[in-house]
Amino acid sequence: MALLVRLLTLALALSVGPAGTLAGPAKSPYQLVLQHSRLRGRQHGPNVCAVQKVIGTNKKYFTNCKQWYQRKICGKSTVISYECCPGYEKVPGEKGCPAALPLSNLYETMGVVGSTTTQLYTDRTEKLRPEMEGPGSFTIFAPSNEAWSSLPAEVLDSLVSNVNIELLNALRYHMVDRRVLTDELKHGMTLTSMYQNSNIQIHHYPNGIVTVNCARLLKADHHATNGVVHLIDKVISTITNNIQQIIEIEDTFETLRAAVAASGLNTVLEGDGQFTLLAPTNEAFEKIPAETLNRILGDPEALRDLLNNHILKSAMCAEAIVAGMSMETLGGTTLEVGCSGDKLTINGKAVISNKDILATNGVIHFIDELLIPDSAKTLLELAAESDVSTAVDILKQAGLDTHLSGKEQLTFLAPLNSVFKDGVPRIDAQMKTLLLNHMVKEQLASKYLYSGQTLDTLGGKKLRVFVYRNSLCIENSCIAAHDKRGRFGTLFTMDRMLTPPMGTVMDVLKGDNRFSMLVAAIQSAGLMEILNREGVYTVFAPTNEAFQAMPPEELNKLLANAKELTNILKYHIGDEILVSGGIGALVRLKSLQGDKLEVSSKNNVVSVNKEPVAETDIMATNGVVYAINTVLQPPANRPQERGDELADSALEIFKQASAYSRAAQRSVRLAPVYQRLLERMKH
Repeated sequence: MALLVRLLTLALALSVGPAGTLAGPAKSPYQLVLQHSRLRGRQHGPNVCAVQKVIGTNKKYFTNCKQWYQRKICGKSTVISYECCPGYEKVPGEKGCPAALPLSNLYETMGVVGSTTTQLYTDRTEKLRPEMEGPGSFTIFAPSNEAWSSLPAEVLDSLVSNVNIELLNALRYHMVDRRVLTDELKHGMTLTSMYQNSNIQIHHYPNGIVTVNCARLLKADHHATNGVVHLIDKVISTITNNIQQIIEIEDTFETLRAAVAASGLNTVLEGDGQFTLLAPTNEAFEKIPAETLNRILGDPEALRDLLNNHILKSAMCAEAIVAGMSMETLGGTTLEVGCSGDKLTINGKAVISNKDILATNGVIHFIDELLIPDSAKTLLELAAESDVSTAVDILKQAGLDTHLSGKEQLTFLAPLNSVFKDGVPRIDAQMKTLLLNHMVKEQLASKYLYSGQTLDTLGGKKLRVFVYRNSLCIENSCIAAHDKRGRFGTLFTMDRMLTPPMGTVMDVLKGDNRFSMLVAAIQSAGLMEILNREGVYTVFAPTNEAFQAMPPEELNKLLANAKELTNILKYHIGDEILVSGGIGALVRLKSLQGDKLEVSSKNNVVSVNKEPVAETDIMATNGVVYAINTVLQPPANRPQERGDELADSALEIFKQASAYSRAAQRSVRLAPVYQRLLERMKH
């Protein structure tokens, strides 16, 4: 045991570099996935890897953690099989794959890994087999037998009809004149092939998939005496054109070609880099309403945003996509690129009609639907496709929808469809004005709004912004979804119709017959000036019903005592504006009287001090009013709370007495103090 401990200590010391860092290079994503497959397969013996096979296909993948638990590839169910990890083989009668494959030359190794067809075509050439069997150091990306059989007949015929030129060149293009293992295959790099020094594109993705000209590595790092063999799932061919050149020669990109030229993006698409172009076909452009398409084509900024939304910042081969992932575009937006079976999807839609057209600076996928970003849309288009379509219909009925389709810099505060579940309002002059007050004269972004900010509307009102811990509100309405920023306007999705303030708190109370007794009480208490002047108040306003529910003698006593009346009324006034959308579960709001009010919200019912509120969010220029059917009592006036305070005082006295008692045992001089405390407790 002591020897084992020393050996483990030595192994740890050798694996740790300076300052406690692990020695040696970090594992590549491919190696990490292979390691995970080994871990999942180890119960079946040494050097066994778990492999996921897509049901109904011959596609196999080493498994990563996410795929292992989901048991799906591109939404298709998989079955787990256990195979020898690369470089190992079974031994009859032994568990797992304990034996390393014997090293042989490149030619023989291809046969071992499942590329016998490549061997066959190598034999047909006069020069290549001796080279593969001879001295040197090479890498060959060997197509699988299935890859050769899936080649179009005309392509295969052209290769085998001229074996010492076409076939030899094709095979040499799969070779590199040095040994290259997967840990050297970096994302976005190029390797120089043995055919006219033509480049081979390498992409090594975070999910562990490695592609060579968009062909996936099936079995990698099979060592040979004179190099290494990587098995791939396609026969690859040379790449000669950049993305722009492919656009120029493809008939199906006529409209795209004109759009790229008008936007000036041709310099990007013919320059250096590794991009993915989701190239809309002519058919994709034809699906867009002519008015919309002409507007975008005639607006250089919108056109550039449109095209940038079709260009991903990195090359993404179809074979690398086994689940959904977010990809950033040149325009800064993100697209959800995924797959469903053999089909690629964009934002959940199977719109890609032709994939993996390789260019020297990336890859092209043909799409048959235009991906119009929000930044190229009008406010009307944004609202029509959001959960605020009812608000758009109301605007159209009112004849105000032109504000959303023009070039005005606006922010539309659009109520959710659910706001109108009980019916849409009648369109009259007052409603038209209210709708105009839902349009702010500026293109805003909610992340830059601040508490106390005022916003000017087309209806002539100034709306206030309230920022709370978990919500952002404009007057009584709070933002319910992320902004949608269009070409000229921004869409804010709101949780209710706005009710702009119509006067001060006192104006609101005087204008509502429910509060006539409260108004009289405020006048008696001398609080009218406070509620008429500028300020930020939340008023929990007892209705006449609330006052009438009090015992008559108690009500008369309260109204006759100006000091007590003022104290209670101030307790109903919070010293900040709190609209119902900003409450959350519970807020403790300081009152003008000094004590705090407990305001809560549960199941869309707002309560104050556990008393339900009859009506919320009656907006005033200097605050907000809540109608309540109870007169609230400050803590000092509540019998239970007075009892609690007395109990707290007694407990504190008891603690002091106990402390002095312990001290008194050590000092007789403290005894008189102890006695006085006991006397206080008796009273």
